[in-house]
Amino acid sequence: MFATFFHELKQAGVPVTLREYLTLMEAMEKDVASRRVEDFYYLSRTVLVKDERNLDKFDRVFGHVFKGLDLVADALNAEIPAEWLKKLTEKYLTAEEKKQIEAMGGLEKLLETLRQRLAEQKGRHQGGKKWIGTAGTSPFGAYGYNPEGVRIGQDTNRNFRAVKVWDKREFRDLAGDVELGTRNIKIALRRLRKFARTGAPDELDLDGTIKGTAHKGYLDILMRPERHNTIKVLLFLDVGGSMDWHVKTTEELFSAAKTEFKHLVHLYFHNCLYEKVWKQNARRWTETTPTWDVLHTYPHDYKVIFVGDAAMSPYEIMAPGGSVEHFNEESGRVWMERVAKTYPSCVWLNPVPEHEWDTTASISMMRQVLGGRMFPLTIEGLDAAMRELGR
Repeated sequence: MFATFFHELKQAGVPVTLREYLTLMEAMEKDVASRRVEDFYYLSRTVLVKDERNLDKFDRVFGHVFKGLDLVADALNAEIPAEWLKKLTEKYLTAEEKKQIEAMGGLEKLLETLRQRLAEQKGRHQGGKKWIGTAGTSPFGAYGYNPEGVRIGQDTNRNFRAVKVWDKREFRDLAGDVELGTRNIKIALRRLRKFARTGAPDELDLDGTIKGTAHKGYLDILMRPERHNTIKVLLFLDVGGSMDWHVKTTEELFSAAKTEFKHLVHLYFHNCLYEKVWKQNARRWTETTPTWDVLHTYPHDYKVIFVGDAAMSPYEIMAPGGSVEHFNEESGRVWMERVAKTYPSCVWLNPVPEHEWDTTASISMMRQVLGGRMFPLTIEGLDAAMRELGR
């Protein structure tokens, strides 16, 4: 069963290694998780999952391999035989019969009774209203009915009355194709890191202090500068028009970027980049920055990230005077190519779902201008974009 668990994790896309599997087996041999399924769940998750984005995949595989086994109380130490977890039959009760079944006095009473049944019961049981088994009216087991029960060995919820359900996953929003939240964005942005120690020496150098003290024979306290992410980012944000539908996602990205990157410069544009950009939308007509100044102010080692839906008229990209707001002497394509040439590390993040890109001509055109370096604004898309920028 453990080997099946390992292989199914790999098939589900969870990057587990043989070394981690052997570590889990060693922990099981030393009884780290005792005999409680809940303890084994947390142990195996700790050993096998290295990235939070894989927690949902892990939960799905765990629930499938171990058949959704429900052992939820701290004091439940008995081992449930695997054969009890198989579905033997299905029993349907009438509404009148269901009304006659009494609850057992709350969760504490229910779990106490379950402990007693586990201690008393000597074999598998099918049907009935007392023992742990299948297709009965006992509060414990699978494929039966009780108004207040503990589900053991059942793959799906049938009556929505179980007090505890093992299959309930808590990390559903961490899958790779969901829309981002600020916390998830920070996790993805951390792929783009290059640390260096710069500035005033205000952090204790513990290793250096130990070595210096041992060498000199007296306490020699050494300090060092704090490590900072030295990656520098130019963030161009599309605002207005159809981007109004994506304000929340863009705000979350902007918030996370300000936290993760010490050297971050943000500038706004509308639809396509032209000869000027701005830092405050309230003053976009009075306080603008020439794009040429941006290209000559920030060196080529900056990483450039465009954020926008790229939804516009094709003329806004290809033709002089194509802008909907002013007469641009040079096409948007010319300015985009200048940026891409000045900054080799350049990507475009698009909040529009990737499967819809081909339905909009301007998205395909912008993607072509950037040499295919357009990525969807999802966890997996952002992760791929950071890998591209980190090359």
